[in-house]
Amino acid sequence: MGAINSRENALTIRTLIVDDEPLAREKVAGFLAHEPEFEVVRECRDGAEAIAAIREEKPDLVFLDIQMPEVNGFGVLEGLDAAELPNVIFVTAFDRYALRAFEVHAVDYLLKPFDRERFRDALSRFREQHEVGRMKKQLQAMLQERAQYADRIEVKMPGRVAIVRVEEVNWIDAAGNYVKIHLDDETLTLRETMSRLEKRLNPQMFMRIHRSTIVNIDRIKELQQQFHGDYVVLLKGGQRLTLSRSYREKMQNLLQQYR
Repeated sequence: MGAINSRENALTIRTLIVDDEPLAREKVAGFLAHEPEFEVVRECRDGAEAIAAIREEKPDLVFLDIQMPEVNGFGVLEGLDAAELPNVIFVTAFDRYALRAFEVHAVDYLLKPFDRERFRDALSRFREQHEVGRMKKQLQAMLQERAQYADRIEVKMPGRVAIVRVEEVNWIDAAGNYVKIHLDDETLTLRETMSRLEKRLNPQMFMRIHRSTIVNIDRIKELQQQFHGDYVVLLKGGQRLTLSRSYREKMQNLLQQYR
């Protein structure tokens, strides 16, 4: 996948060009015109304008000149909060700023005049870093989401407490103020209401198919239509569970994703 604008989930890299020289801005924009995933959201003529544009546009990437009147390229970064800092490729005619550029974690340092091949090298470097950053954010979000849900269920029994890993659960059904947790080789009874237990379970792993039944999505084999338009959920272990009409559309949409 290409880089993703997380706010809109579009395959677009929002890009800002900052340079006090119109021809320099035109050259970068012209090269980017041949890179379909890059969208130039704004061009800025000086550092003060760039700071305002970065705060407003929240670009994924900024091509940033260093020597500009009043506020230079480094001043632009210093004028932003840490959370506002974008990915930066510096574009300059002076090589003496290279070390400082990488001290502020620039993606690359384009020395004018540069050709299209060198420009594409810089874009490749950005794509690699951006993809790694995106994957890290996805992993962090996934881990955070998982932390909100139980990975084990404690079931008190006479003389012992059974610790059940949620991935070992095949399905759960209600029994008054209790629930029955069905595993491969036994069924355990837990004093808990169905609605309270459902809130503890990750909806990416478990799905309610009836007001009194929750099923482990990974255990579902297929959806079978019966007489009069009714359906049952067939589990991999051979169990057949009733699918309520109110949950049918959700179940069909789920199975469609795995086709």
